[in-house]
Amino acid sequence: MKLFPHGHATHPQWRMAAALVLAQLRAQMALPQYAAAPTLGLLYITDHYADEAQALLDFLAAELPEVTDWSGTVGVGVAANNAEYFDEPALSLMLLDLSPDQYRVFSGVAPLARSTAAGFVPHTALVHADGDTPELAELIDEMAERTASGYLFGGLAASRRQSAQFAVGGNGNIAGQGAAGGVFDGGLSGVAFGPGVRLLSRVTQGCQPVGALATITAAQDNVVLELDHEPALDVLLDTLQVSLDANPQPALQRVRATMAGLVDAGTQPAGRAGHFGTDVRVRHIVGLDATRRGVALTERVETGMRLAFCQRNVAAARADLMRICAEIREELEPDELEHGLAPTAPGDGSERSVLAQVLSGGAALPEQRIRGAVYVSCSGRGGPHFGGPSAELQIVRHALGDVPLVGFFAAGEIAHHRLYGYTGVLTVFVGDETTA
Repeated sequence: MKLFPHGHATHPQWRMAAALVLAQLRAQMALPQYAAAPTLGLLYITDHYADEAQALLDFLAAELPEVTDWSGTVGVGVAANNAEYFDEPALSLMLLDLSPDQYRVFSGVAPLARSTAAGFVPHTALVHADGDTPELAELIDEMAERTASGYLFGGLAASRRQSAQFAVGGNGNIAGQGAAGGVFDGGLSGVAFGPGVRLLSRVTQGCQPVGALATITAAQDNVVLELDHEPALDVLLDTLQVSLDANPQPALQRVRATMAGLVDAGTQPAGRAGHFGTDVRVRHIVGLDATRRGVALTERVETGMRLAFCQRNVAAARADLMRICAEIREELEPDELEHGLAPTAPGDGSERSVLAQVLSGGAALPEQRIRGAVYVSCSGRGGPHFGGPSAELQIVRHALGDVPLVGFFAAGEIAHHRLYGYTGVLTVFVGDETTA
């Protein structure tokens, strides 16, 4: 098994940062435990470099001619093994050593097909998206339907300058993108992986419910009017134990710190007591309707959906991140794999064996080790939220060990077929211990 070469650096000048990353990559590629000739690059840059995205990609592609395919995007921060670069000029790059017949790069001008003339069938996909894309949730759901497993992972580009997504395939431009240079904005792009690429992926929540899960019994567009036949605004105020009557400012401050966790109608709520499961999508509260006693959210809602008000919770976020890392480690333990993977019910708080079997094509995995990892975290979780610089990535490092890792801090996270908020999506590429 060969590890994926990876490098990361910060510098006010992108060319200097790229040179530092190239030095790290070349040093690793000369070592026997690392892949010597990888062909797929995952590139993540902070928005400080967004205006120079094309020049940066051209420079790296020229310096790494063996890398024929590129994918990535921009974030307000980027992730690396044991480190995060948040709100500073930086880049993080990992080179994946995968069989070329087991992946395809796609973009808005070269969409992912359900199958190709060469017989490639997408099994899973890493997806980067522009948050301003119309009907984005529907596009993500449709993208999931193009894969055999229905599982996506990735996130939305986050930039205070121009947005950027990288998509280059097949030793040059992707067929269909014409003379485009491989840097795009708008729509979806990413990499689809075939069944021969073994992945393990988990979602970690960053918010904790502060009230009971209730059913939306009346709604209009993005406004929740009733919860369990009670005015939604009254339920919110009762949950927070505040009033808007005499002195509304303290109450409004509590409301601003509160969000709503949504569960689709007909979905059995999952997760441990007092914690959200992966079926919950956290959305911001954007307004209060005093006339109709309603609560406006950043997503269209329908009757029958379930809702629980929630708030960011550092302790719960740390515990849940450690939980998913522990699950991934346990999934790779030889003593468990010797007896195969016994399925467990999805949403019981672990989802370990079911998802592992889905992403591996249904077969029990042989003895595995991590070759590389991708971590996409919400920009609202970065920086000091976990208690200090790089604290979030240090938790991952402590749990997974010294493994190659890249990622970015996104404006929204993608997992399964959903768009999340205030979550982290951790995906690891695994290989047989005996693989050369």
